[in-house]
Amino acid sequence: MQITDIGALRDRIGEEIAVSNWVEVSQARIDQFADATGDHQWIHIDADRAAVESPYQMTIAHGFLTLSLLSALLRDALTLPPMRHAINYGLNRVRFVSAVPSGARVRARIAPRAVEDTGDGIQVTWTITVEREQGDKPACVAEWLVRYYPAR
Repeated sequence: MQITDIGALRDRIGEEIAVSNWVEVSQARIDQFADATGDHQWIHIDADRAAVESPYQMTIAHGFLTLSLLSALLRDALTLPPMRHAINYGLNRVRFVSAVPSGARVRARIAPRAVEDTGDGIQVTWTITVEREQGDKPACVAEWLVRYYPAR
C-alpha cells in the first residue's frame, strides 16, 4: 500500500491497512539469528533433540527473531513518502502467541493504533499481527512505535 502522508494515518486508526508478503523462516535464518544473538538454546538449533524432546517435534524460531522481522514485513507491505529518517522508538506490548516452526512462512497484518506529532516528526504506533501460514493463532502481536521524520 502506498502512503503519501504519514499524518493522514490519523483517519485510519484501528483499520488494517496492509498485509505483507509471506516470508520463510528457514533453519538457516534461525541458525544465523542464534549466532548473531548468542542464543543457542537447543529448541532452536538442534533438530535431532527437538524431534524427541520438543512439544513441536522440530526446531522453532526465537521469539525475538519473529519480532525482528517487523521492519522488513512493514517495508514490504507499505511504501512511505520520502523521509529524512525513521527510528524504532520501542514497543508498548509484545506477545508471542504461538511458535514458528523451522521452514514456516509468516506475514504481517498492519494497522495504525495511534498517530502523534513529536516536534519535527510523527510517531506512529503500529499494531502488527504476525501470522503463520496454516496457523490457527498469530505467532506474535506487537504494538510498535516508529518515529518518522519527513523530508524537508
